[in-house]
Amino acid sequence: MPAVSSVHVPYASYLRVYEPLGAFPEPERSHWARYAKRDRTPGAQDELRRSLADLLPTPPVPVPVHESGEAFVTEVDGVVCVCPWRTRLRGWLALEELSRTLPAPLLDAVLPPVVRFQATSDYEHWRDRNPDARPWIRTARWQVPVGWFALFSDEERLYEKESPATDASPEAGDPAPVLRYRTPMVQARRRLARALKTLRETLDDGPVVEGLVEVGRWLEEFHPRSLVELDYGGLVHVMSREQLADDRSAADVAAAVAALRDGDGEAAGEAYARLMERWRAVRDRQHAS
Repeated sequence: MPAVSSVHVPYASYLRVYEPLGAFPEPERSHWARYAKRDRTPGAQDELRRSLADLLPTPPVPVPVHESGEAFVTEVDGVVCVCPWRTRLRGWLALEELSRTLPAPLLDAVLPPVVRFQATSDYEHWRDRNPDARPWIRTARWQVPVGWFALFSDEERLYEKESPATDASPEAGDPAPVLRYRTPMVQARRRLARALKTLRETLDDGPVVEGLVEVGRWLEEFHPRSLVELDYGGLVHVMSREQLADDRSAADVAAAVAALRDGDGEAAGEAYARLMERWRAVRDRQHAS
């Protein structure tokens, strides 16, 4: 796919869950066990290139006809864990979000009504057969939701100035930087619960609290020995190397929550202001593009 091989957009971040093989029923468990033994499994840029390929035809294909059999693979304490792409399900969910956020004329120009109608009809029939389905990957465009940072500590931050070889491609061009966090599921749930308790005791309900509740419900769907990952994904292409190196967003969220817990509203406000200023610069790039 040379036409999209060097594309790094969209500018999105990702929250992923890697589950141990034992969490999957057969025959899916055996499929992932064989899959994980490959010499090389796809990386994030591979997934992006394949999804963009579907947008090139006319009319575009917003949702794949068949579900992906691919996944991200990692090892946690000697246990193989996989994060299925579930590209088809995520395509339907993204289409729902797009319909809520784009003005109708722009939406019709991007995706003709007949294409959206067919995709929606397909999703309704599929959902009837798969009522408990959920994605292993959540996506946020032009931002990292504040609540996602509450799952991690600054010590779990990994910043690399260039993508590791396992996520590189001969056509990918210059290696991109990587900024991500990883934590055990039990830690993510514990931190979320503590942050939610503090926010409910000190602040009125709002988008941050609602976001934490939603993410908490999602995490409860997975095996307790899973791994949770926050990946800045395509956002590394709208942030300078200096911005990425200095980014301590998880630390700022933790500091704000701790200050609220201690009754120090001034310190909480300062930490939150640092966070908002950092991400305002990213959002400004969106409106300038």
